[in-house]
Amino acid sequence: MTNQLTQLRWQLTAFSEFSPEQLHKVYQARCAVFIVEQNCPYQDIDGKDPLCHHLIAWDNNDEVAAYLRIVPAGVSYTEPSLGRVLSTQAWRASGAGKALIANGIKALRGLYPSAPVRIGAQAYLEKFYASFGFQTVSDIYLEDDIPHILMLLPAGSP
Repeated sequence: MTNQLTQLRWQLTAFSEFSPEQLHKVYQARCAVFIVEQNCPYQDIDGKDPLCHHLIAWDNNDEVAAYLRIVPAGVSYTEPSLGRVLSTQAWRASGAGKALIANGIKALRGLYPSAPVRIGAQAYLEKFYASFGFQTVSDIYLEDDIPHILMLLPAGSP
């Protein structure tokens, strides 16, 4: 799959620029990962998507390989944030997740160059996010019965 990683097509888009088919595929991937795989019934479509930019890695079959949304400051946190971060099952352990976060930080820095970035990360991914410079700034808390932590990437960090 590593060779296929270079074939991913990256799209950064505002919500209003999604085609209906693209939006359907994004929601399908989010539902598969967050609701079905994690066995976590929650309201995924939370009203924030129209305010966000969305970064999608499309595979050669025009399916979602990885996805995140860039949430403006004041919507989820005081700072801008990355949220709904996922790699689809077929792309896990391929490097798509690392590429997603690297590209997500770069895209967020393009939109909000001087802002720190806050995330609510699943606790088991703390070391993964720390490898990108995120620092843990909270104790573990439960969100939808899943352990989470708040992490902050300081302003000016790559």
